[in-house]
Amino acid sequence: MRSPTIRPGIELDEWVIMPNHIHAIVVFTSSVGISDLGGAHSCTPLPDDTSLQKMLCRKPRSLSSLIAGFKSATTKRINEIRQTQTIPVWQRNYYEQIIRDEASLNKIQQYIINNPSNWLYNSENLGNPASQ
Repeated sequence: MRSPTIRPGIELDEWVIMPNHIHAIVVFTSSVGISDLGGAHSCTPLPDDTSLQKMLCRKPRSLSSLIAGFKSATTKRINEIRQTQTIPVWQRNYYEQIIRDEASLNKIQQYIINNPSNWLYNSENLGNPASQ
């Protein structure tokens, strides 16, 4: 996970890569607004929308921009390894939660740490004895 190295202003706390998803606690160590960057935004037309007026715009150095960049870079690399092109790797959206206190942080950290050991019992795991 090179994100903190290539994206100044973020740190990763606990994180884990699972067979079909990831969990990560992203800490923003500084805030940079669009006006501070003097230029580019990440805007993409929605695939099912023919109107140029409706654009999906991500604020630079935001969580949505970080996730989009991560998904784009990893999809490209995964498809290179698989020798495929344009095959989707990630679901369209992501789940975010603002951690507001130490108790919540500790609970979420523990969830991430324990997630690999719970994979055997996950309903999406084809090796789960209950799914056979």
